[in-house]
Amino acid sequence: MAKISFGPAGIGPVKDAIKNLEGYNRLGLKACEIAFTYSVYIKENEAKEIGNAAKRLGIELSIHAPYFLNLNSEDEKKIEESKKRILKCLEIGTFLGAKYVVIHSGFYSKKSKKETYETIKMNIMKLEKIRKEKGYTPKIAPETMGKVNVFGSIEEVSRLVKDTGCSACIDFAHILARSHGDYRFKETFLLFNDLKDLHLHFSGIDYGEKGEKNHKKTLKEEWEKLLKALPINKDIIIINESPEMISDSVLGKKVYENII
Repeated sequence: MAKISFGPAGIGPVKDAIKNLEGYNRLGLKACEIAFTYSVYIKENEAKEIGNAAKRLGIELSIHAPYFLNLNSEDEKKIEESKKRILKCLEIGTFLGAKYVVIHSGFYSKKSKKETYETIKMNIMKLEKIRKEKGYTPKIAPETMGKVNVFGSIEEVSRLVKDTGCSACIDFAHILARSHGDYRFKETFLLFNDLKDLHLHFSGIDYGEKGEKNHKKTLKEEWEKLLKALPINKDIIIINESPEMISDSVLGKKVYENII
């Protein structure tokens, strides 16, 4: 049977990381995404220690790259800085034994959606080439985004997977916000059917005309909708990003156990 792993989007400061992982393990959580929101704050030796602890505890690690990324910037310097941040995440992720580095790909800005896609595709292909040359082990996972003016619809991200060989982070809270109330489960899983494993984000979310506003607590009925829609033949990691991400992850696990 396929394995479903639940966990929060945060490991805390380095000094608390292993203790936090042990706490997650006691709660039955088997995944954790390390949020490098503003910077890659874990060093090589620390990453090895944390990675060894996660492996001992059976916890799948992933990384969320810094938010300050734009692979479609009109300023080439900003694109290069974005690539450096992603490559640093891939390097530290290798020492951590992380499976994915989740990225925000970029903004449409003044370019058309077609031009934006081609620019982001080209830059991810360059990153994939370096990733392989350096022997970095995490997969690059562009995230489906929640705001309508940001690159990252399910169609765009699934095309990147096919065209570049990267993976994906499917955020169903974002999909709900971007489509103004539709999780689009069936068509999303169909678009990403070629991926052997799935990396998901899920939480409650507030949204408006322009899409995502903010994440909020994940309700039991929201968990039920997602978990009943999951494909049965894939290993799946589900990272919760709500303000109550640990208790929400535990709730998701309980709901799943009741369903199966």
